Amino acid sequence: MNFTKMQGTGNDYIYIDCFNQPFPPNPGELSKKLSDRHFGVGSDGIIFISPSKVANLRMDIYNADGSRAEICGNGLRCVGKYAYERGIVKNTQMLVETLAGTRKVTLDVEGGRVKAVRVNMGAPVLKPSLVPVKAERDSVINMPVEVDGKLYYITAVSMGNPHCVIFVDSVDSIELDKIGPALEKHKLFPKRTNVEFAEITDEGIKVRVWERGAGETLACGTGAAAVLAAAVINGKSERRARLFLRGGELLAEWDADTGEVFLTGGAEFVFDGKIC
Repeated sequence: MNFTKMQGTGNDYIYIDCFNQPFPPNPGELSKKLSDRHFGVGSDGIIFISPSKVANLRMDIYNADGSRAEICGNGLRCVGKYAYERGIVKNTQMLVETLAGTRKVTLDVEGGRVKAVRVNMGAPVLKPSLVPVKAERDSVINMPVEVDGKLYYITAVSMGNPHCVIFVDSVDSIELDKIGPALEKHKLFPKRTNVEFAEITDEGIKVRVWERGAGETLACGTGAAAVLAAAVINGKSERRARLFLRGGELLAEWDADTGEVFLTGGAEFVFDGKIC
């Protein structure tokens, strides 16, 4: 089976083109095996690129622990670059089917190469039952939650997948390997959650990410979108902001007319390989 390693803002996945080869029978187990950074290829998971009946193509995401993810913003940008440069889609705009719905991808192309990708991440969802988060209120905004004897103020947002955003004075001082798993699997979140710690700076928003099913990652596209939405809702940011993640920078924009969040950033090939 042939594969391609790609990364978007350091969020690295193994991409398997199922236009030219069959979809594997046990994708979750394959993702667990190949994502291992010591005994496998090493990645945050696998993204399968397949034909779609409702869009130009479809992406199916499996995390490093074998679980499924509804959508991945950084992965979506990489899928757009892959589809264009590998000849699956010839237009600079395309529709990609995901478990979270169909998303529009717009490519900035120069000399036949994709330089940047802008993706429509959809509208943030705050209704607790749709995030989902267990709370008897209209929305979870700056709500206090005690974890291991410490109080955190969370804002719960769905960008097609669940996110828990927490604003702090310094993201670098957070012991993410300890608090990340506790929040990911907290009883408030029936489907677990992604966790983002965000720090407001003069230049923009600094973010650290704990991804559901993958642990700490260098970036998360849906997480970046959720952070911007949470920052605007909590009165901490304008609707357009630069987000600084450990893997690089993203531009996030929350359109006041459509209610949709757009992300712009890079996508890069790392290498091609073959699984024997």
